[in-house]
Amino acid sequence: MELNHGLHLAYCTNIHRGESWAETLSALERHTLEVRDRVCYGRPYAIGLRLGVEAAQTLYDRQERLAFQRWLEKHDCYVFTINGFPYGKFHGTRVKEQVFQPDWSTAARVEYTRALFEILADLLPPGLSGSVSTVPGSHKELIRDAKQESDIVTHVRETGEWLAKFSDARGLDLHLGLEPEPLGYIENTEETVAFFKKLGRSEPVQRCLGVNYDTCHLAIEYEEPAAALGRMAEAGIRISKLHLSSALRLRPEREAMDRLRAFQEDVYFHQVIVRRDDGSLYRYRDLPDALAAAAEKKPSSSDEWRVHFHIPLHAAPDELFQNTVPHLTSTLDVLAANPRLCQHLEMETYTWEVLPSEMRAGRVEDQLVKEYEWTLGQMKLRGLTIPK
Repeated sequence: MELNHGLHLAYCTNIHRGESWAETLSALERHTLEVRDRVCYGRPYAIGLRLGVEAAQTLYDRQERLAFQRWLEKHDCYVFTINGFPYGKFHGTRVKEQVFQPDWSTAARVEYTRALFEILADLLPPGLSGSVSTVPGSHKELIRDAKQESDIVTHVRETGEWLAKFSDARGLDLHLGLEPEPLGYIENTEETVAFFKKLGRSEPVQRCLGVNYDTCHLAIEYEEPAAALGRMAEAGIRISKLHLSSALRLRPEREAMDRLRAFQEDVYFHQVIVRRDDGSLYRYRDLPDALAAAAEKKPSSSDEWRVHFHIPLHAAPDELFQNTVPHLTSTLDVLAANPRLCQHLEMETYTWEVLPSEMRAGRVEDQLVKEYEWTLGQMKLRGLTIPK
């Protein structure tokens, strides 16, 4: 939906199962339209579209795109952003390290991303910019040698150059956002700035390449939004999209650790970053690794753990589990002070199917409506919503 200052808000449909285009469209009809009716009835409704490679291959056909355009018009919906991070299957099977593959050292990632932009260019309403979010280059464990790193930089830069020419030919503002993530090839502000320095400061890079700033991911890195976003701005890095998301935060006390075991599951990575008394950070590749280490050597109860597990934005903290909502709301404070920072906002709590049962009460549509209510309430406090 469109808000004040030309901002657009959606939820990311990667919360729903669906790899083929038929499955993706079915999810929109079964889930998204109900959410639209409950939060945005009578107004144009924005969809944050997730397209894996299988769905993208179908929608790349112009006739399929025209049919989807008619579907959007019929239901008073529009698409301004596509999640192009997960290339293949994203639900019901081991995703973990696979979600980074193929990475930006490969031609497959380049071709897939270009196809997403060609699809998006035909779906965008007049006057709107369009974004695609993508992997942060790769995952650190997947980097084998210097050539792979060089190929990542080259392919991202060349994609920015291609995107500038494509945007100019279509008269559009299209931009790609790399999404820093814990243990990603770029995972924090320092690494992001260093990577963009390698890309150079050409006009296509500055206009068409940027960052998808995920508030869960940067909170896990113990960053402060004003400082992080300010440093990216100083480096001339565009903020392509803001992912509104929240992570688990806790002290490693026995009862909390026992409860944390319920968050172990086999589908997604749940990286853990521990901040110790002296301010140093220690990283675990996945939650089971962190829990195993804690079982061998009892951690200090004064440590803080932040876990990459997207939890509902409206989930209330309790004595054992806090959240990283303060990072999200501080990001909205920065946006309120400078609404030109970024026009694209997307709620992304994709972990619905693997949440412990106490966090998964009701239907997925109910959760999404609550997330809209929470987010719009926070934005209203900052003058970012359009009054009814």
